[in-house]
Amino acid sequence: MKGLVIKSTGSSFAVLMEDGQTRECHVKGNFRIRGIRTTNPVAVGDNVEVEMLGDGTNWIKAIEPRRNYIIRRSTNLSKEAHILATNLDQVLLLVTVNHPVTSLTFIDRFLATAEAYRVPVVVVINKMDLMNEQERQTVAEWQGLYEALGYTTMAISTRNPRDIEQICALLQGKTTLLSGNSGVGKSTLLNALFGEEKTRTGIISTSHDKGMHTTTFSEMYLLPSLNSKLSTLNGQRSWLIDTPGVKGFGGVEMDKYEVSHYFREIFQVGRECKYGNCIHLNEPGCAVVKAVEEGRIALSRYESYISLLGDAEESKYR
Repeated sequence: MKGLVIKSTGSSFAVLMEDGQTRECHVKGNFRIRGIRTTNPVAVGDNVEVEMLGDGTNWIKAIEPRRNYIIRRSTNLSKEAHILATNLDQVLLLVTVNHPVTSLTFIDRFLATAEAYRVPVVVVINKMDLMNEQERQTVAEWQGLYEALGYTTMAISTRNPRDIEQICALLQGKTTLLSGNSGVGKSTLLNALFGEEKTRTGIISTSHDKGMHTTTFSEMYLLPSLNSKLSTLNGQRSWLIDTPGVKGFGGVEMDKYEVSHYFREIFQVGRECKYGNCIHLNEPGCAVVKAVEEGRIALSRYESYISLLGDAEESKYR
């Protein structure tokens, strides 16, 4: 029988079956080593085939081909990567300019990974209600930077019902991954979207101004419609995938000559470089370096590119 993986705890998976029942399923040990170099060969969002045995145990025996996925380098040195979620229509990348600070490098690394797998990203800047004038100016600068590159951005407060309505409308009829650093308000946003306490919210560590993990596993939630209890739009269900907060985002499966392809402006300007295999460091006639010096490419974006290039060359986690 076929089903959809809607929750992963690491040791087992909750699968929504074709008959509407949710069953706990496991993966056999030999399944994990069939050339799948990730810490989790099965991920939330996967469409799978399940074998149900007479003793009540259920085994995932096959995964249907994935449309796409978001992957990051894992901190588990025995494996190469960890898949956050699969078969996505979009990502909401929730970020904050303060309490905690989301670095532009983190944002750029995430965008580059999503670009590699053709997953649209909406950059959502949260906690507008807590910002002073200087922080609001930073928000305007961030929005100007990413919107100029063609990314959609939103500035919200989870306490503002109108902002929640806009987010809800954006999610209708789609499967969306909600991601970001710990403490940026993912759980609070999820609770606001449902109008109930769906997940546990956390506090910010005052000693390090970092978020504290409240979500410990990935899970898909069927979202309510704006106008009805049935979460469908033209027959399409609306799913939101909540994942544990991500501290760092290491690049995976990127060749050093391809990293620039995932930075839109660097790829475009790079066509003007003197050499076709230019990686935009110190090569003669590099149009990208010139554009950075002239301010046509943001220095923060170029520094993020160099950082991700280091991952591709040295296979190191950041």
